[in-house]
Amino acid sequence: MTSDTAPTLADALASGPLVLDGGMSNQLESAGHDLSDELWSARLLAERPEAVTEAHLAYYEAGADVAITVSYQATFEGFARRGISRERAAELLALSVELAREATRRVKDTSRPLWVAASVGPYGAMLADGSEYRGRYGLTVAELEAFHRPRLEALAAAGPDVLALETVPDTEEAEAMLRAVRGLGVPAWLSYTVAGDRTRAGQPLEEAFALAADVDEIVAVGVNCCVPRDVAGAAATAARVTGKPVVVYPNSGEAWDAEARVWTGRSTFTAEQVTGWERAGARLIGGCCRVGPEAITAIAEAVHGGSTV
Repeated sequence: MTSDTAPTLADALASGPLVLDGGMSNQLESAGHDLSDELWSARLLAERPEAVTEAHLAYYEAGADVAITVSYQATFEGFARRGISRERAAELLALSVELAREATRRVKDTSRPLWVAASVGPYGAMLADGSEYRGRYGLTVAELEAFHRPRLEALAAAGPDVLALETVPDTEEAEAMLRAVRGLGVPAWLSYTVAGDRTRAGQPLEEAFALAADVDEIVAVGVNCCVPRDVAGAAATAARVTGKPVVVYPNSGEAWDAEARVWTGRSTFTAEQVTGWERAGARLIGGCCRVGPEAITAIAEAVHGGSTV
């Protein structure tokens, strides 16, 4: 578990690669929980918090070194639409960190250093209409910064090891998030969702990653919620442009139908791809949507040479 004597995540990444968890939504759904509403997995913060801890524990026991909280779709605005007060919303954001931290305390091997990453999804995640895969919401950078800052402050106050600025679709939102994270006292990683060698909004990845190169708060950059075949090229670009450790956690390779709210196609995610991602510069490796504990165990075996627990 994390402790005062455990290395920071940045120090650990400097020593070698680490393993991220997989998709929380698929793990929770496999346990029988309905995530079909607009709050997605964040709904369980209020209704079934113990289920969230159990899902985190499943990934830690599978070999993950870092767990990402279920706050991706948890926003003050989204909770307000459900009649949840701002004070209660702040409590639920903090709870997302505590539930992951509780899972670290339940891991059987207490000698393992474990870390908690507080998820900060894009503005489009709050809209719950798939727009995080398009970006360009019609808001200014200042407006996006004003949206993100209160949630970042609430999550930072809960004491995560790192903030996961994830599934970012365009450079405008990245710029806003990078502004909003300054001065919070918690390191962060910045992870884009991409298509080929561009952001979902179509900007070149060289331009996108360059935004984070000189931001001290950013300890890793990379990609998530993309198809596995796009990871190696993006990782190499991120490492070259920023000189920072690279984080990668693609989805299974299936496609999300936002209108029907279902996944289509087939999985192309395999643990054999991990070696290539490491060669490209990846130091924090896991999975996103539809990647479960078995895949994380296989990644951990590839990264840690078979020592997962």
